[in-house]
Amino acid sequence: MLIGMMLIPTGDAASKLLSNTHGYHPFFITWARFTVGSLLVLPFMPRRCFTVFRNPVAWGRGLLLAMGISVITFAVALEDLADVFAVFFIGPIISYILAAIFLKEAVTLPRSALLFLGFTGILLIARPGFGFSIGLACALFAGCSYGVFLTLSRLAAGQEEPKALLFSQLLIAAVLCTPMALIYWPEQLFASPSMLAVSGGASMLGNMFLILAYGRAPATRMAPFVYFQLVGALLLGWGVFGTLPDIWGLAGLALLMISGFGSAFLRR
Repeated sequence: MLIGMMLIPTGDAASKLLSNTHGYHPFFITWARFTVGSLLVLPFMPRRCFTVFRNPVAWGRGLLLAMGISVITFAVALEDLADVFAVFFIGPIISYILAAIFLKEAVTLPRSALLFLGFTGILLIARPGFGFSIGLACALFAGCSYGVFLTLSRLAAGQEEPKALLFSQLLIAAVLCTPMALIYWPEQLFASPSMLAVSGGASMLGNMFLILAYGRAPATRMAPFVYFQLVGALLLGWGVFGTLPDIWGLAGLALLMISGFGSAFLRR
């Protein structure tokens, strides 16, 4: 699980390098990320998993993922990695609200209070009206898309195999991103093939490790480790790009970590 949570921000760090250093457009990076992931997963997919494409929920998940990752790729190109990931974590809050409304999941006061604490952390990082940027707005939109994606994932979990869901979300998103990738196709496609492979492979492997971890241990035990993505993003931002959040950003990250671990403790 820890390896998976480090690999996911690694994929985004590679995307930031591709955009800022090598001049690749975020739309092309997003398409390459999904395409590489799909090709890596395809050999391991049994024939029965292909029935997932008959499920409209799978197409909804793929559409939301394509939108969310496209927008967050713009965000990481413009902002510090840790700040983007922190704002992106509004996703679980959105999912909690939607699950309560549409899936009739139980709402508790302690959990709601902890999620409000996490939302406060996001506000400290984004600071609307006080340095709020287009990059953080992109991260916010991506997080909202991810929240709806998580809600649909809960709905689909009882309908499809985990590996079928992983493959379908990657392939559908790759297909949906193809038109924009063709428009922004780079002149020097193979200028940085290794970085393209890292961007797609790290993201896919991170999600695969996440699925494997949830298959081997209770969700309540694994849930706190999801927030190690924030630690990974902070370390990668510092080690690769030499950037760290300001004092308000660090305070917001701390509140998000407290919110995440507290919520996981309540689910035990």
